[in-house]
Amino acid sequence: MTSPSPASDTTTRTAFRTCPLCEATCGLELTITERPGSVPVVTRIRGDRDDVFSKGFICPKGSTLTHFHDDPDRLRWPVVKRDGEFVEVSWDEAFATIEAGLMPLLAEHGRDAVAVYLGNPGAHSIAPMLFNRNVIQALGTRNRFSASTVDQRPKEITASLMFGSVSVPVPDLDRTQYLMVLGANPHASNGSLCTAPDFPGRLDRLQARGGKLVVVDPRRSETAERADEHLAIRPGTDAHLLAAIAHVMLAEGLARPDRVAPWCNGLDDLPAALAAYTPETVARACGIEAATIRRIAREIATAPSAAVYGRIGTCTQEFGTLASWLVDVVNILSGNLDREGGAMFTKGAVGQPSTKGKPGTGRGFRMGRAVSRVGQRPEIMGEFPVTALPEEIETPGDGQVRAVVTIGGNPVSSNANSARLDAAFASLQFMVSVDPYINETTRHATVILPPPSPLQKSHYDLALWNFAVHNVANYSPAVLPLEVKPDGERQLAEWEILLRLAGVASGMGAHADPNAFVTGAARSMLESAARDEFGPVFGRDVDEMEAMLGDLTGPERMLDVMLRTGPYGDAFGARPDGLSLAKLVENPHGVDLGALEAGRIPDLLRTPSGRIEVMPDAVVGDLDRLAASLERSWDDSMVLVGRRHVRSNNSWMHNIRVLTKGKNRCTMQIHPDDAARLGLRDGAPARVASRVGEVVVTAEVTDGIRPGVVSIPHGFGQDLPGVRLRVASEYRGVNTNLLTDEYFVDPLSGNIALNGVPVSVQPA
Repeated sequence: MTSPSPASDTTTRTAFRTCPLCEATCGLELTITERPGSVPVVTRIRGDRDDVFSKGFICPKGSTLTHFHDDPDRLRWPVVKRDGEFVEVSWDEAFATIEAGLMPLLAEHGRDAVAVYLGNPGAHSIAPMLFNRNVIQALGTRNRFSASTVDQRPKEITASLMFGSVSVPVPDLDRTQYLMVLGANPHASNGSLCTAPDFPGRLDRLQARGGKLVVVDPRRSETAERADEHLAIRPGTDAHLLAAIAHVMLAEGLARPDRVAPWCNGLDDLPAALAAYTPETVARACGIEAATIRRIAREIATAPSAAVYGRIGTCTQEFGTLASWLVDVVNILSGNLDREGGAMFTKGAVGQPSTKGKPGTGRGFRMGRAVSRVGQRPEIMGEFPVTALPEEIETPGDGQVRAVVTIGGNPVSSNANSARLDAAFASLQFMVSVDPYINETTRHATVILPPPSPLQKSHYDLALWNFAVHNVANYSPAVLPLEVKPDGERQLAEWEILLRLAGVASGMGAHADPNAFVTGAARSMLESAARDEFGPVFGRDVDEMEAMLGDLTGPERMLDVMLRTGPYGDAFGARPDGLSLAKLVENPHGVDLGALEAGRIPDLLRTPSGRIEVMPDAVVGDLDRLAASLERSWDDSMVLVGRRHVRSNNSWMHNIRVLTKGKNRCTMQIHPDDAARLGLRDGAPARVASRVGEVVVTAEVTDGIRPGVVSIPHGFGQDLPGVRLRVASEYRGVNTNLLTDEYFVDPLSGNIALNGVPVSVQPA
């Protein structure tokens, strides 16, 4: 809506959009001021009180979208490195440079001479979610890497093996009476693989209705501080604790899989598999008393409803896949899988394999179809673990990686032993980055292609609303226009950047038409939907449906197809009240699709057996390693864990001064007993060293962390030569991934173990 302001030549309008900065997907209300002859300006951002999901909630990050948009360090136009310095060029020149530099290299050394890395921001933007695949296919390389092996691959594996697709059960936060949280701090993160705006408020309401919140964390996090019970576990032993909880349920006759039992394979094998993990046996490892473990197991099993939720801390450890599996095992045994108040399955409006094809059956999930050239690390979900990337660049021979394409990632900051990867990137012959900043990673690029700011992009959360605690759909058109230079050249939309890059890589040249990709992809989707005998448009005329898309292009054309052929779609007119892009445009606060539905099993399963595979061979085979760990000394040597803050998101937000001002948040938290033993004082510098590196960081002495553990947040230390992040470079931070070890991983998934890293600590 638009209204005149007191100045006759000025108008204001209100726009609504979903915040793209974290997984909470909060609705925003933006006030835009417009003056004739001037670019519109966003003058206020606040929570959208009418948003069907977030209902006005907003965290400190959401109100800073204008700061990011106006950041003088943010690139608006492509840059090319010449004589060691970045020079601004036109879009045509940028793509011509890529064609001239990348294509001869691939012609000489083969397609595997290039690697592609997809970063976490891509999951928060519709264009990469839809069109990254075009870039990957055009490059034709097997060397594919992503941030998923930094933070979530174990959960993707276990969900895929057990349920047949990446169907991750989420806690029914709004109805549960008992919630156990492991490896997560939603008061800081706003949730992860569990999309829930105002996660803290939902926890408060859980407690207000008489429910119980238990937090398992080596640190008394912001969430643990507000919990009914905090269990200060030893880092890396979540799998031990969960195995013991499952053991108690089985041994004491508390297991009640109830309705899902007929749809489970392997339930009868669980007692023998978990027999060794008595509370008394695991207590020494995880540092939690046996009596407490037994009590917690009984509470989960007997609560009116309960859910166990494990997140990044359960994935980023040496037993990450086992811990992720055991979260679902406990939810199954307690009778809380697929029931109200338990662990439930979102029915997303688009993009879920579990809503396509024949209900209750599928091809299953395969991994290890290939191994990396140097380290023989197995492929999973079409990607190698990112820890394999440095050695693929460093090691000569056929298939050596000589060029890299990064899309929205900063692996030098986020990857283990970042100094090694930093040096590897410096040795590349060619590098292309799609990124708005010159950061620790992109400073090595030959060409940087900057996408527009979030305010200039349309938005739909293709990934995140498939893990939501309530079924919703919401589309946000761009709030501000793309910029135009005096010579008439305009910014490219993110989808245009990706598809022109795909055009270059596929040999179509620097001037390939991105619309041709979109038209072809949308038609392919329609053809596939028309062949799906269980779908809503089976047998329909593809030409007729294509005509109904009108002149939509870019992500909107694809999104309209996905919405209309999805579980809530209008089926191109067959269900007039169903979803379409037009309907979402008419509902700027979103469309409420209802609470999570119980009883989705067996229809959502996509395993070959049509059943839940409770005992996947690949996962169960790793139990021997867990059992062997029970014999460790579990002494008092120091280990490192990370932490998050609500004003930060990985390395994204540190160049926004309003978010970084105030006291130093990049400190090393350490228990008073350890500080006294090691001669450390609060506020004094400490030297922390691991097998791969060391940092000097300010000590923060606090009883809010378990003895034997130190905590340093990740994403800081953005002061390397060549980085153009003026605010972030000034911050008193260190890169904790100078300490993490690329060989300290969860071997089944290849996921980096960022927590439980052995370190030494002493005064600097």
